[in-house]
Amino acid sequence: MGRRLGRRTSVRARVDGPDSAPMETELLYLRDAHLRAFEASVTDVDADGGRVALDRTAFYPTGGGQPHDTGTLETPTGQRTVTAVRKEGTVVWHALEGGGLPAVGDPVTGQLDWQRRHELMRTHTALHVLCGVICNEWGVPVTGGNMEPLSARMDFEFDPLPEGFKDRVEDLVNIELAADRPIEVSFLPRSVAVQDEDLIRTNVGLSKLTVDQLVRVVEIVGLDKQADGGTHVASTAEVGRIRIVKTESKGKGNKRVRLEVLDPPGAV
Repeated sequence: MGRRLGRRTSVRARVDGPDSAPMETELLYLRDAHLRAFEASVTDVDADGGRVALDRTAFYPTGGGQPHDTGTLETPTGQRTVTAVRKEGTVVWHALEGGGLPAVGDPVTGQLDWQRRHELMRTHTALHVLCGVICNEWGVPVTGGNMEPLSARMDFEFDPLPEGFKDRVEDLVNIELAADRPIEVSFLPRSVAVQDEDLIRTNVGLSKLTVDQLVRVVEIVGLDKQADGGTHVASTAEVGRIRIVKTESKGKGNKRVRLEVLDPPGAV
């Protein structure tokens, strides 16, 4: 499959001045997590930090337990490797390795490291399936989590873990993954989202997941629905399978589940 290129429909200019701040970055991944390449313009340059801000980006910045994307930016000064991505306020900064930085106003083309991004998408969706299974089977909320490509951990309010939990939850999650449930992204008015118990129970700050005052909702149809700002695959079958590596006690009423994501049966 060739790369998908998010092309520009307009170019927004930065308001220059000694006290001007870089303009807000449009987050392309919120609406199209499968976008691999995009065109943008540089809105600010941090020479000391070796980084640039863009008016739009498909690179996911570190946040919500999901690590940042990596890849490249093709600039007028040459191709640069993107080594880190951070969101500060409404601006996304891209740290670049080697060579001179592009100037404000320069056009750039971004290209994601798709293997890393897709592995993180598979992992993130696997965690949502785990959340849905545990909530539906045991009625237990999430207390925290983190992920790397194809491995992750998630904490739940268990005390103690049910007998046979490890094998049971692994089986249930893999059944849901094989069911090929579609994953849908929608945007709700905040006034509507805060009244949805399925969104409230995830204990996520809805104010951090907004686009023009809309709350982004990721739904695994028939299983789970959460306010979420991360990237996901299109269906549960795209994840593959999971293995529960181990469970741990992190104190009274807090149990950790570690998993790894495996390729689907028959994958090359």
